[in-house]
Amino acid sequence: VLQIVKESQQQHGLRHGDFQRYRGYCSRRLRRLRKTLNFKMGNRHKFTGKKVTEEILSDNRYLLLILMDAERAWSYAMQLKQEANTEPRKRFHLLSRLRKAVKHAEELERLCESNRVDAKTKLEAQAYMAYLTGMLRFEHQEWKAAMEAFNKCKTIYEKLANAFTEEQAVLYNQRVEEISPNIRYCAYNIGDQSAMNELMQMRLRSGGTEGLLAEKLEALITQTRAKQAATMSEVEWRGRTVPVKIDKVRIFLLGLADNEAAIVQAENEETKERLFESLLSECRDAIQAVREDLKPDQKQREHSLENDSGKVSNIQYLHSYLTYIKLSTAIKRNESMAKSLQKALLQQQRSEEDGKRTPRPQDLIRLYDIILQNLVELTQLPGLEEDKNFQKEIGLKTLVYKAYRCFFIAQSYVLVKKWSEALVLYERVLKYAREVQSGAGAYTNSLKELPDVQDLITQVNAEKYSLQAAAILDANDTHETESPSQVKDGKPLSERFETFCLDPSLVSKQVSLVHFPPGFQPIPCKPLFFDLALNHVAFPPLEDKVEQKAKSGLTGYIKGIFGFKS
Repeated sequence: VLQIVKESQQQHGLRHGDFQRYRGYCSRRLRRLRKTLNFKMGNRHKFTGKKVTEEILSDNRYLLLILMDAERAWSYAMQLKQEANTEPRKRFHLLSRLRKAVKHAEELERLCESNRVDAKTKLEAQAYMAYLTGMLRFEHQEWKAAMEAFNKCKTIYEKLANAFTEEQAVLYNQRVEEISPNIRYCAYNIGDQSAMNELMQMRLRSGGTEGLLAEKLEALITQTRAKQAATMSEVEWRGRTVPVKIDKVRIFLLGLADNEAAIVQAENEETKERLFESLLSECRDAIQAVREDLKPDQKQREHSLENDSGKVSNIQYLHSYLTYIKLSTAIKRNESMAKSLQKALLQQQRSEEDGKRTPRPQDLIRLYDIILQNLVELTQLPGLEEDKNFQKEIGLKTLVYKAYRCFFIAQSYVLVKKWSEALVLYERVLKYAREVQSGAGAYTNSLKELPDVQDLITQVNAEKYSLQAAAILDANDTHETESPSQVKDGKPLSERFETFCLDPSLVSKQVSLVHFPPGFQPIPCKPLFFDLALNHVAFPPLEDKVEQKAKSGLTGYIKGIFGFKS
């Protein structure tokens, strides 16, 4: 049952969350099954209901009819759940469709109790019915009944996973992982406070939940942090305590440590990237909330600067703190991406054999450019211009990232065989690295999270020797290729009969003998004729003829009618 359901869902829309497409597929498949089994519900004029009974279970496709009915009702319910975010009235229709799905699942379980059905299908039908029942109770917020149904479903799938091979067990284990957050959420609503921590860990490990639980869990986390935020009134940063009166900022600052811990514990780069984006999005929302309160404060800012001798207001300092968090998180994200690209560069040869696109040093240069730009913005934060320790710390970080940026620029020059430029940039890398080592005495703790400069110095020294050897070999190859007997200037053979050179292309299929098609040559234009004599011609007078015509009046007209001629 589970395998049929999962394959159908993945192939017909649910890979992209398109429940409407999957519902259409279920309807079409039901129609095909009824037509094949000759199990039609009447004709076009009259409906005649039929039920699948144990007596007609001669073909397993009769069970498939019930399963597709349940899947069609379930997919419609999930489609309505998506639409219910903007249209709350659709929630009633959603519950109706889920009840219909549970009704079909119960009928499937009843039919599977027949002796004609094997034990595995019986267990899967029971688990499927328990799963849909749990979802219905979950939507009704009947937490205890939902938890019992989900636990029954989980138990059956775990037993099935242990009874079969690893390949077959993967499907059952995936369904167990889908159900586990729902069970934890039900336990929390029943009164188990420890389930909240487990839910948070599940959410952070996966980079966000999906499906039935997503919205409820996000609302629950926000509600829990809001309760904790009621006790939070101030925050301390760089020796100054600032009151926090905005609830959205309190909630963000309370969840900051958990989000940063989850990023460190992320299992793969994709999950880490999602968590970074989520944290940056929350930080931007908090900054926007502070900025709205900061607008009325702008009028009083000049007055406060005069009274406090350049000390910015509390709301402005809080805005600087949140901006510092945003820029620092963006730097960490770009640094994480740079590390993954560096690993890919080390495995470049293997990737080329696999036929995949290999990363280039230019990709890393762009990331370090963004990091340096963020560091420049950090030095310009209001309230920190006079903080010498902060400015010195940012200056050392800037030197570290400049060194890495120069290193990868040099790598890009090496790829195009610009040896002298690459060597100069390697020397610049060593200069930046020595400056960092000489000035990092009191700031060692703040530089721990940065890339190790000593490793960079070791790598640059090795690259310099490799570069010098490559330059010498390239110079020898250039000298050989530029000998007069092998120079080819690109001219065809017809234009270089007087010059001898070895041209291997003359014995190939793409030999260059003449220019074809030939080039255009100038030719004289067709002469233009201008008739200027007409302006100087004197035409003969026509007055006599004009007078004769004027004298012929009525008499001439009558003679012309009767045919007389003068």
